Amino acid sequence: MIKTDVIIIGAGLLGCFTARNLTRYDIDVIVLEKEGDVCRGISKANTGIIYSGYDHKPGSEKHKLCMQANEEFDRLCSELEVPFRRPGSLMISYGPKADAVIARKYRDGIEGGTQGLRLLSGSEAEAMEPALAKGITSALYSSETGTVDPWELCIAAYENARDNGARFVFGSRVTDVKRETGGFTVETKAETYFAKAVVNAAGLASDSIREMSENPLIRLFPTAADYIVLDRSAGSIVDRVIFHEGENGKGLTLVPTVDGNLLIGPTNREASEEETAEKDMRTCRYGLDQLKELCGEIVPEADLNRQIRTFGSLRPNPYYVSLRGGDVIKREDSIKDIRLTEEDGLFSLIGIKTPGLTFSNELGKIVADKAAAHAGKTELNPDFDPHRKAIIRARDLSEDERADLISRDSAYGEIVCSCMDVTKAEILQAIKRGAHDFESVKRRTGAGFGKCQGSRCRRRITDLIVKGE
Repeated sequence: MIKTDVIIIGAGLLGCFTARNLTRYDIDVIVLEKEGDVCRGISKANTGIIYSGYDHKPGSEKHKLCMQANEEFDRLCSELEVPFRRPGSLMISYGPKADAVIARKYRDGIEGGTQGLRLLSGSEAEAMEPALAKGITSALYSSETGTVDPWELCIAAYENARDNGARFVFGSRVTDVKRETGGFTVETKAETYFAKAVVNAAGLASDSIREMSENPLIRLFPTAADYIVLDRSAGSIVDRVIFHEGENGKGLTLVPTVDGNLLIGPTNREASEEETAEKDMRTCRYGLDQLKELCGEIVPEADLNRQIRTFGSLRPNPYYVSLRGGDVIKREDSIKDIRLTEEDGLFSLIGIKTPGLTFSNELGKIVADKAAAHAGKTELNPDFDPHRKAIIRARDLSEDERADLISRDSAYGEIVCSCMDVTKAEILQAIKRGAHDFESVKRRTGAGFGKCQGSRCRRRITDLIVKGE
């Protein structure tokens, strides 16, 4: 049996940021992840938007954390050397029902102290974003909305947590959690662990993990989403994140990503039984067709022939449940705010939806502080370093900087992924940092994210992984 102070189940954004914040203490932390790498679940499949806070009820936990996180995001990304942009956002409407929603969000934003908000006329919005369909009736501009790559942020948090002493064990699916005197026994197929405190950040499995030791309280009832990604040649069609508020609810979202692509989505549809049972994030042809149709209406100039990939996601919608005669009964209203369950050393993060990416570090700090206190480890780690050095990306350098880099490392002169201008040196650094398959390299370097989606560089990257050069 391996003994530790705190076990974290799940190495998505919340798991990795909780681990990073725990290493601020003089404490022993182990993270168990069922997949072979970080950010392989719901953390990787979202729009990557950093919200400014106006979209949430003033005074709610989501609102408070979102406001705090948005203000601190530049500093966080500077510490972790993660690319981050603030293009701002524009929420647009084409009718009276949506106008009323936008007016309410503006009032909530002002009441809640959100900075950089402006209520615009339709003509003002059309002047800001000429590619949008004419006829906009009102719009809400937010200067503080940002974008980030979810996996880059998660990988950075993981590397910083690991470098500060957290231990990550991949391929470790948790099969049981039992309460014991003074803590918990956590079982995987390969090992048994004992910890004074457990943080359950298992994403779509977080309700199941909690119920290994507790009676049912909250369960997830996922809905599915579909996304389309257009090539970088289409990324400049809009300058800002576009939120379309439809007359019958949320419509289209357009995101110019930090890498220059254009992300379209998401849909909101019922997940199939197979998707729900297997936690399988796949796309649906109907959903993709719906996105394309809506895109043609809202941004008719978008060239959908420049599509390079699609992906799906599951939203972890949480509901309170109760036991009745041995059956689990779902209550009517979903949980709208953050619900962190604290049960004598078991801290469960169940159904942390949008804007969970935005405040993953802030919520991770709250959970880390609670878990460390429960474990009796409140002494700070004098060696904690919040900074993480990113892999140097040749495509971000000037010609002179690139030439200087090649003079010091000739591998920076060999292009492996021509679509994304990724060099052999970057791939080798990713492998050295723990990338063990094509997907791991792709998320760390961008290789394979271009037009050909890795068809020209996959074999070369796989060879480099196998050789471990």
